[in-house]
Amino acid sequence: MSERATRRGFAARPGDAESWIKAPEAPARRSDEASAFSARLTIDITPALRGRIKVAAFRSGITVADMLRDLLAREFPADPGESS
Repeated sequence: MSERATRRGFAARPGDAESWIKAPEAPARRSDEASAFSARLTIDITPALRGRIKVAAFRSGITVADMLRDLLAREFPADPGESS
């Protein structure tokens, strides 16, 4: 039988400690205070619309969730007198 190649696990550290320590940290997803807490929103859309949304997000280089959050924030800005 042939010997199995060792595979790195999902969260495995690199073998070389120096490269692991010097590796850049992952950037924070969102830096604003409001994004620290979130609520899930579920809507029903057609498969065609879902496809168009996914393509638009991919072309912009962002996730669908981030694109929709930005769109909703533009369409529904915070009321100056409203506390978040």
